[in-house]
Amino acid sequence: MANTETITRFAPSPTGHLHIGGARTALLCWAQAKANGGKFLLRIEDTDQQRSSQASTRGILEDLAWLGIDWDEGPEMEFEGRTLGGDPRDVGPFYQAQRLELYNKSIRQLIEEGKAYPAFEKPEELEAKRKEAIAAKTGYKYDRSALSIPLDERIARIDAGEDHVVRLRMPDEPITVHDQILGDVTVKPEEFDDFIIRKRDGFPTYHLAVTVDDALMGVTCVVRGQEHLINTPRHIAIQQALGFATPEYAHLPLIFNQDGSKMSKRDKDKTAKKAVRDAKMEHSPISEIGHEDFAGWLRDKTRQLPADRLNELAGVLAIELPEIEVEDFRSAGYLPSALNNYLALLGWNPKTKNEDGTDLEHFGMDYLAGNFSFRGVGSSPSKFDRVKLLSFNGDTIAALSDEAFAKVWHDWSLRHDHGISERFSETDLLTLAPAVKTRCKTLRDGRKVIGFALIHDCDVEFDGKSVHKALIKSDGKGLELLKLFRDQIGSLEDFTPDAIEAMVKCFAESNEVGMGKIAQPVRVAVTGAAVSPALGQTLAILGRDSVVTRIDRCVEHVGAMTNSSNEG
Repeated sequence: MANTETITRFAPSPTGHLHIGGARTALLCWAQAKANGGKFLLRIEDTDQQRSSQASTRGILEDLAWLGIDWDEGPEMEFEGRTLGGDPRDVGPFYQAQRLELYNKSIRQLIEEGKAYPAFEKPEELEAKRKEAIAAKTGYKYDRSALSIPLDERIARIDAGEDHVVRLRMPDEPITVHDQILGDVTVKPEEFDDFIIRKRDGFPTYHLAVTVDDALMGVTCVVRGQEHLINTPRHIAIQQALGFATPEYAHLPLIFNQDGSKMSKRDKDKTAKKAVRDAKMEHSPISEIGHEDFAGWLRDKTRQLPADRLNELAGVLAIELPEIEVEDFRSAGYLPSALNNYLALLGWNPKTKNEDGTDLEHFGMDYLAGNFSFRGVGSSPSKFDRVKLLSFNGDTIAALSDEAFAKVWHDWSLRHDHGISERFSETDLLTLAPAVKTRCKTLRDGRKVIGFALIHDCDVEFDGKSVHKALIKSDGKGLELLKLFRDQIGSLEDFTPDAIEAMVKCFAESNEVGMGKIAQPVRVAVTGAAVSPALGQTLAILGRDSVVTRIDRCVEHVGAMTNSSNEG
């Protein structure tokens, strides 16, 4: 009986962290399955043995789990109390490298039925023919010379272990892709070549493996980027040759940068190269990169530094590389809900209005799961607007409760900012939450707001203009108030924001000055500048001892400034 349940799949290659475009594909694969009451399957395409790694596989699984794109079937994984994956229908394993026997069985069937054939030419023979075609200004296609060998001899030679590739014999009729987004796309037979389905190393090509896997795993709908549209006729040809059903196809629009270039991992490298040239840097500042390699990298547009070296170089140059992979956005302090919301809108229109008649833009995963449809997906490329994403993230942060913000900020700092996590507990961050969450667009921005608390008391640098305005101006009235305040704050036992605010108010009233007249001198003394979170929160997070020490240093600093001025 044919499967009537909607089953989608996402099948990344484990060659690095998940690209943001791949995350958009996975998200909409997930949404299509959920909107139709089906299953979302995850499969790892690791047949490229040189580039695939277990670390990359783990990274991709964590990227998806962090985003909340939970897979129903696939590699099992525990993440933040959730169990993901499994194999309830017994369609695994979910790693292609563990499925070679299945691929070889299908390839053998195709060879014995004359629908595919081994080709024994050496690479240099094929290269010579390719050069002849270029010289004759004709497009190169394999000439099927291997078919002149009788079938039984072909099989005997491959069974004897002779070096070969296997090619699919393409049909002589047009192939039409019935695409849910692009409509019908027909490719004529003269545009086909007998492409390779098994390489010389014995591993299947992407085309064969993905087609067999989709069929054996019962995938009913393939959702992927438009760059794969050129591959789909080949996959349909394999399906027809093996007697497999053809699933629905939906090719999503590409994601471009604002300047119209394709959003790529190479963008990080381009940014670093430009920064090096702007700095007129001729030699490698990193010992692990030799000067010759550094110069070669700088000259060659196609050459890229390893990710860890690129990040190290960015640190030396004091630049921020563009976020391209999910891990980049996670490290920068974006929230998964905001990222998913924005990614869903890259090419998809929910066609829903708000009460005021404006287009719906802010929604969660539940809405996406209940309302996604290919009818709302356009065919034109989408431009990745970082300013808009940043706005989405800021709005999402601001909408969190103080408790929720403190938790996500603390969890983020445990992974990405040990300076914060080692200095502050989640309870400490809850104290700062009301002031910080409205001032940051990303969780990383929180460091800027509380930076004063992350430095040693002796390292506070006092802004000259702020010191003059708050402490020296008006005949040093601010400095006098600060000295009086120091004695009282030093004896305050209940060092909480509310108690501190009450004490400051009482101090101002008893000295017959406005709150700002004492708040600003204190703020400058403990942070070095005139801007900080609310005074009660600022002092509470520093603690009484640090506050007293910083005030003493400031008084000493102002005294030295005044003496120097008088002597001058």
